Amino acid sequence: MDSAKKAAVIGAGAWGTALAWAMAANGASVKLWTRKPEAVALINSERENRLYLPGAHLPENLAATSDETAAVSGCDIVIVAIPTQFMRKALAGFAGLIPEDAIIVSASKGVENETLALPVDIISQTLGEKIAGNVCCLSGPSFARELVNKLPTAATLASKNETAARTAQKFISSGFFRLYVHRDVTGVELGGALKNVIAIAAGISDGLGFGHNTRAALITRGLMEIRRLGVAMGAEAETFSGLSGMGDLVLTCTGDLSRNRTVGVRLGQGETLSAIQASMTAVAEGVATSLSAFRLAEKHNVDTPIVTEVFKVLYENKSPKQAVADLMGRELKSEFY
Repeated sequence: MDSAKKAAVIGAGAWGTALAWAMAANGASVKLWTRKPEAVALINSERENRLYLPGAHLPENLAATSDETAAVSGCDIVIVAIPTQFMRKALAGFAGLIPEDAIIVSASKGVENETLALPVDIISQTLGEKIAGNVCCLSGPSFARELVNKLPTAATLASKNETAARTAQKFISSGFFRLYVHRDVTGVELGGALKNVIAIAAGISDGLGFGHNTRAALITRGLMEIRRLGVAMGAEAETFSGLSGMGDLVLTCTGDLSRNRTVGVRLGQGETLSAIQASMTAVAEGVATSLSAFRLAEKHNVDTPIVTEVFKVLYENKSPKQAVADLMGRELKSEFY
């Protein structure tokens, strides 16, 4: 990569930091934006994001800032890695600052509760129509910790603008991070968002002491729910067999680094949601997304029993054991309907 290339990442959580690190490793000059000045000082002085990605050395061509203008001025590519429920407010501060020809990549995975908007839509609505033509979304099975350890990782980069997607693909990809281009933005974003809800269900199963049979059933039936809802919203069914569908679902439902699975495990073991969230530094997107997913399923009249039970456990204080009993006691059906 041309070392003159400039990139910005909005959001200094684990994933945003890992993506900033990956582009810096490719030779780009990278700015990592966080709203916390104290975090900026620590990252720049210690070359490490100790709060969200401890142990990962950040190169000198990566600098943190809390100044919106300094972060995105002259950038060729801007990655947005803000938790979905906070994206709209955070991006409002960048309106009019990002170069109109810059490529914008959403790396957030969720659905906004109030509007049921996907991250790409939030970006387009807050940053303007001219920017919207260059928007992509990045999703797939990718733990931040494994990426910065240079473990081979693959993900999907989707956009309605193939030129923007191909440019971002070359900008971000490396010998250990391989991106595949896709056109189905809706499917890729929904796969990345809804798998977090199913991961909470898988974690609950593990926390209750159930075995591999149960987890495999949840992953498979969960994928069916994601696909049904996605197709009802205009996505391509094939997308959910790919990295941003099945790939990300398997990782998040089985990996010990999964925040959403961890929330589920602790719920299954009897902890309250409020206590779990109070003890976590990072956001588990699946908690908020379960509310959006439940509302989307109602809106599109799609049957999503696992999503529904996760919603009831999280928002209606339903017993995890009762949720399992109700799932298993449903009317018997054909596998594909």
